[in-house]
Amino acid sequence: LQLVESGGGLVEPGGSLRLSCAAPGFTLERNAIGWFRQAPGKEREGISCISGSDSNTGYADSVKGRFTISRDNAKNTVYLQMDSLKPEDTAVYYCAADSWVFRKCALTRLHYNNWGQGTQVTVSS
Repeated sequence: LQLVESGGGLVEPGGSLRLSCAAPGFTLERNAIGWFRQAPGKEREGISCISGSDSNTGYADSVKGRFTISRDNAKNTVYLQMDSLKPEDTAVYYCAADSWVFRKCALTRLHYNNWGQGTQVTVSS
């Protein structure tokens, strides 16, 4: 299972970006997916996830109300819509997948065993 993130870039504070997570040749709709980020000198933190069992979602307090995770099964892609971006959102963003199907998601790294390479998000004026 190979995950590919895209959609990162440079954006001004208050702006928006949409990240995508795809798995070429693999169906993601039954897998829990998590979005994580890692800023320089900091640990990788879970910020959002969507379950494979019922598509319930979860968010870290730092992004709640600003970020939205969604799944497009027709495109086999999971998105992270990021609005009202702040400089402290600057980080490398990773998506991760749980190989087991129909499980709930979590914001902990140990819940996932497949990771993408990451995409850089920089919020700066």
